Amino acid sequence: MSRKFQRKKEDFTCEHCGFEIKGTGYTNHCPNCLWSKHVDINPGDREAICQGMMEPIGLESKSSKQIIVHRCTQCHARKRIKAALNDNFEVLLQLSTKPLLRSKN
Repeated sequence: MSRKFQRKKEDFTCEHCGFEIKGTGYTNHCPNCLWSKHVDINPGDREAICQGMMEPIGLESKSSKQIIVHRCTQCHARKRIKAALNDNFEVLLQLSTKPLLRSKN
């Protein structure tokens, strides 16, 4: 198992909203609804067995970057990923108003 980032340039259809995404190799969530899929243990490795849908549950700011916090609807794992320039601004705005609850997971 490699911990080094592995760039995977893949196009995909969002399993949450049906949006067609043209991958860049860094694309890891739907820019339309911000949902993702639990496919990686480490970025780009595609080794996660879970395959659950990752719900965007909150937004954090770090060094002037917006970080989307996802929680897997199946195994409850949490992942933090950078928001992309082409992300739906309205959805990001809605997400920013949600309180981000901390948990043990």
